[in-house]
Amino acid sequence: MNKLVSIVIPAYNEADNIFVIAESIKKVFSTINYDYEIILVDDGSADHTLEKIKEYASTTYNIFFLEFSKNFGHQLAVKAGMDHAFGDCVISMDCDMQHPPELIPQMLQKWQEGFEVVYTIREEDKNLSKGKRSSSSLFYKTLNWLSDIDLEPGAADFRLLDQKVVSVFRNFHENEPFLRGLVKWLGFKQFAIRYNPAARFSGNSKYTFKKMLRLALHGVTSFSIKPLYSAVYLGFILSFASVLYIPYIIYAFVNHVEVSGWASVIMTIVFFGGLQLIILGIIGIYVGKMFMQTKNRPNYIIRSTNIQQK
Repeated sequence: MNKLVSIVIPAYNEADNIFVIAESIKKVFSTINYDYEIILVDDGSADHTLEKIKEYASTTYNIFFLEFSKNFGHQLAVKAGMDHAFGDCVISMDCDMQHPPELIPQMLQKWQEGFEVVYTIREEDKNLSKGKRSSSSLFYKTLNWLSDIDLEPGAADFRLLDQKVVSVFRNFHENEPFLRGLVKWLGFKQFAIRYNPAARFSGNSKYTFKKMLRLALHGVTSFSIKPLYSAVYLGFILSFASVLYIPYIIYAFVNHVEVSGWASVIMTIVFFGGLQLIILGIIGIYVGKMFMQTKNRPNYIIRSTNIQQK
C-alpha cells in the first residue's frame, strides 16, 4: 500500500491558479509511487477562488477544501490545513506556482532517508525589484538579530513535515503563529533544499512591505524577549549619557554663562518622548499578544468543508 502525502495549499484570491497548481501536482505524482490528497484552504477570498475549488473538487476524489468565514491570514490558513491533514507526511506550498511542484519527489526522497522536516530555501530572484529583495534581506537580518532562532535567508513556507511533527503542531494554539520559526524551534531531524522560484502564474504577491514588517514583528515577539532587554539597555545608556551633561551645567552656573537654545531643548524633548513611545510600544506588543491569547478565541473559523471528520 502506497504512503499518503497530504498537500496543504492556502489560497487567497487565487481563482486563476487553482486548476494549474492541482494539475501540476497531479502530473508529478503520476511519476512516483505515492498516493496524495490536496487540501485547499480558502482564506476569505473576495474573488471566485472558492467556486473554482468546489468545481474542481466535484470532479476529483482527492481534492478537499476548507472555507474560512473571513480572512485569517496565510499562516493560520497553513495551520488549519495541517490540522486536517492526516497523511503519512504533509507538504505545505503556495498556490501561485512559485513553489515548484517538481521539487516534491526530492523532498519525499529526503523524507524516506529519515529526515522528519524537509524545508526549502529560496535562492534570490534577480527579477524582483531591488526594494523587494532589500525588504526580504532586512526581514531575515532583523529576525535573527532580535530573536532566539536562526532562519536562513530565503527560508520558505514550502516544506515537508512528517506526521509526527504535524501531530505536535496540532497542539499549538497561538493566535499569531510564525510557522517558519516554529519549525526551527521544534527540532527533529531537518534537511534544507535550495530552489529557484518559478514565475508567478497569475495575480500579484500578497506580501507587501507592511506585511513583511508585521510578520517580522510576530516572529521576534513570538520567540524572544530581546527587545525588552534592548529597551532596558538603551535606558541605561541614555541615563549615563545625561550624567555627562552635569559638568557643563555646573560650569555654566559658576561662570554665569547664559544657557540658550530653545530649538535644542525642544529637539531633546521630542527625541526622548519618541524614544519612550517606542519602548512603550515594544512593551505594548507583548502585553497585547498576551491579552489576545488569554481570550482563548478560536484561531480560525471554518464556514464549510468537504472533509469528513476523522
